[in-house]
Amino acid sequence: MNEGLEVMASYTWTPENPEFNHIKQKLLEYYVTMNYANSQFSINAFERVARSLFVPNGQRSHTYNDNPLPIGHGQTISAPHMAFMECDALDILPGDKVLEIGSGSGYHASIAAEMCAPSNVKPQNWEPLTRYYDDSVYEAYREKWGQVVTVERLEPLVKYARKNIEKAGYADRITVIHGDGTMGLEAHAPYDKILVTAAGPEVPEMLKRQLRVNGRLIIPVGSKNFYQELLLVKREAEDRWTQHNIGGVVFVPLIGKYGFSD
Repeated sequence: MNEGLEVMASYTWTPENPEFNHIKQKLLEYYVTMNYANSQFSINAFERVARSLFVPNGQRSHTYNDNPLPIGHGQTISAPHMAFMECDALDILPGDKVLEIGSGSGYHASIAAEMCAPSNVKPQNWEPLTRYYDDSVYEAYREKWGQVVTVERLEPLVKYARKNIEKAGYADRITVIHGDGTMGLEAHAPYDKILVTAAGPEVPEMLKRQLRVNGRLIIPVGSKNFYQELLLVKREAEDRWTQHNIGGVVFVPLIGKYGFSD
């Protein structure tokens, strides 16, 4: 088991505003139909995490539009399906230590936190939106409690992400750090899963080296402003990695020492 927070008997958790339930339900049903959803933990997390808490007030009515939304400072919150697909492809499990590069509004990190450190087996006064939700998967992981560390280069977004994460009820499982995410965060390595939410010119070697053997890393790679490919990297052994191209995407650029220049 990774070092992390102790499992809590109670927790702070904010369900989605009911006004969004219908479109959220339709989106999840669509994702399952399109085979975006392969992990029960990602399905459960998508149901539980209140995305409306992570978008600016002026964009709130567009919370579940399946496209990126601006959050200021030239950055976006990814389309719901992209957050879903990235975390799903990583196969995040309870007990995992997850590193995220690019905190943004905090939504990706909260999905990851709900997957690696679930809020509770049966949240009180809450009913799942779809038949796809299944809390029986937590039975085998009752003693495991993971954590998420997320690195953001823009200080205003560090504050914004922390505020949103606290409102959503994930501050006990997520640490937001101001820094250059292209360098990873050696102090807490190795990680079971690494999630990169911006596109770099290549996979940073620093991030590959901070991945645990048998761990997974997902990152968009390509040009700074146009087409990129979403790559899933697996560390098969101490000095051996494999990668799989999931498909074409468009992300904001990964800025830093081992990314693009600002």
